[in-house]
Amino acid sequence: MGCRGGGFITNPTESAAVKLVHRRNGDHTTLASDVETADSFLTKARGLMFRRTIPDDYALVFRFDDVDRHSLHMVFVPFDIDALWLVGGEVAKKKRLSAWTGIGFGMADTIVELPAGAADDVEEGDLVEVE
Repeated sequence: MGCRGGGFITNPTESAAVKLVHRRNGDHTTLASDVETADSFLTKARGLMFRRTIPDDYALVFRFDDVDRHSLHMVFVPFDIDALWLVGGEVAKKKRLSAWTGIGFGMADTIVELPAGAADDVEEGDLVEVE
């Protein structure tokens, strides 16, 4: 997936001992324990493009300075993903994006990309946080 953003570093940042947690009604589950952040313009633009697969416990997190409309595309991504648009950690939108042709957009200050099916239990209004 590609996404629009700022900065100039070219490699996603892999965060040691960081996980992505889903919270609802006092319960929490780990969505991903292999978390990367795309902080630069180039890493946001590249996203998951040209990768053959991603691990089941993987998440790619895009952080932005402000809440704005952000779009995703699946050009050169040969597998389906679940995408979450977050505002202040709250899920504003969830969408399954199809390999090669998927597209989505929504208001967010953070976007999370997960393997297809990883966000099946996540609903709009739930909290999803990087810890």
